[in-house]
Formats: sequence, C-alpha cells, structure tokens
Amino acid sequence: MMVTTMNSTTTTTYMGITMTKAQASTIDLLRLTQWLSPSFPLGAFAYSHALELVMSDGAVTDADTLEDWLKMTLQVGGGKVDAWLLSQVLTGADADDMAQMAEALAGTRERWMEAYDQGAAFVRTVLAMGGTDITACALPVAVGQAARGMDVAPEAIISLYLHSFTANLVSAAVRFVPLGQSAGQTVLARLHPVIEAQAAAVLEATNSTLTTSAFAADLSAARHEDMEVRLFKS
Repeated sequence: MMVTTMNSTTTTTYMGITMTKAQASTIDLLRLTQWLSPSFPLGAFAYSHALELVMSDGAVTDADTLEDWLKMTLQVGGGKVDAWLLSQVLTGADADDMAQMAEALAGTRERWMEAYDQGAAFVRTVLAMGGTDITACALPVAVGQAARGMDVAPEAIISLYLHSFTANLVSAAVRFVPLGQSAGQTVLARLHPVIEAQAAAVLEATNSTLTTSAFAADLSAARHEDMEVRLFKS
C-alpha cells in the first residue's frame, strides 16, 4: 500500500484504488480473513496436529473430549507456540530468529513439516497475489511478516490465526470421529473465549517465560509417524 496525505485526510492506494484510512483498515481485515480462510491453498486439511493418533487411541470420541483436547492444545501446546511466534514477529522480533525458533520448538519431524509446508504454501500464494516476498518459513512466522504494518490490532490477528488453526482441527474431527457438523461448530464456538484469552496472553510472554506442557500431545505427534494406516500427514 502507498500512503499519502491530501487536505489533512490520509489516503491509501491499494491495487490502484485510492481509499481512506478507515477503508484501508477494512481491506486489511479482509486480506487477513482471506489468508486464514479454509479456501486459501495451504493444504491445511491434510494435517491433524496428531489428533488422528489421539482419535485412533480412543482418547477423543465425542464433542466433549474434542473440546478438552483442543483447549489443552491452545493453552499449553502447539497452538500456544504458534500464537507466541506470531506475536513476536508482529511486535518487531527478527523474523529469521523466530524462523529458527519455530523449527527448534516443533518437537517432531511431522510437526515441523506441518508448520513449514503450510508456511511455504502461504508465502508462494501471497507473492503470486502481489504481496511481500518472504523467505519460506513456518506458518506463524510467515503470517506475522505478511501482516506487519496492517491496520489490525495484533491481538485480533493472533485470534484469527488461532481460530483458523482450531477450525481446521475441528474439521478433521468431524470427518474422523465422526462428529455432526453442528456439534463441531458448537465446539469451535465454545473455544472462542480460550482463543481470545490466549491471544492476549502471548503478547505479554517473552523468550524466558514461554513454556509448554502438552506432553501427551507431543508424544502423540511422535507416535503418529509410525502409524501404518493414516488419513493425515501429522
């Protein structure tokens, strides 16, 4: 976007169209929503974040157990890590450092593949749309770089990212358990307060205060690599 000031009114040019700051803010929100939409070609549907193993073991069998597992993932597991990485990039941390941190925190080969492959797909698509040229990296780091400078609050960006992350796992459970569509959407809606709280919390976290304790989920991610028959890549 190109920003100019005319007659004390700030205007922005986006794709050849001049608009007010308020209009540009709405466009930023629409761009972010598009990036985090299920239709954006990341291949997210192919990943379950180890949920497939948990469902196969019988630990997640219905809406209540799914909600518990997703809540844990958001509060102390991979969702928390992704949110923290995204928050760090949005608030000015070095993207290369965060890309290396993302790989170190992935834990397993499949977890890293899930994060990196989706990030690389995100970078390719954003660039093809005329967006920022970003080095391929883990998804939260890539989204953070692309969203820097948007007129959208960091907490809102993180919340929408976590909503997309959670919705993809709900979709996996709807297909695998199986759950009804209404049950899946109810689980997602009940997790909205968890998502909002985590988005706010990670903005206060630092390298020294970041902790995770989703040991069962991490073990499931490692065990998933040895599943002989599976529907998902992770």
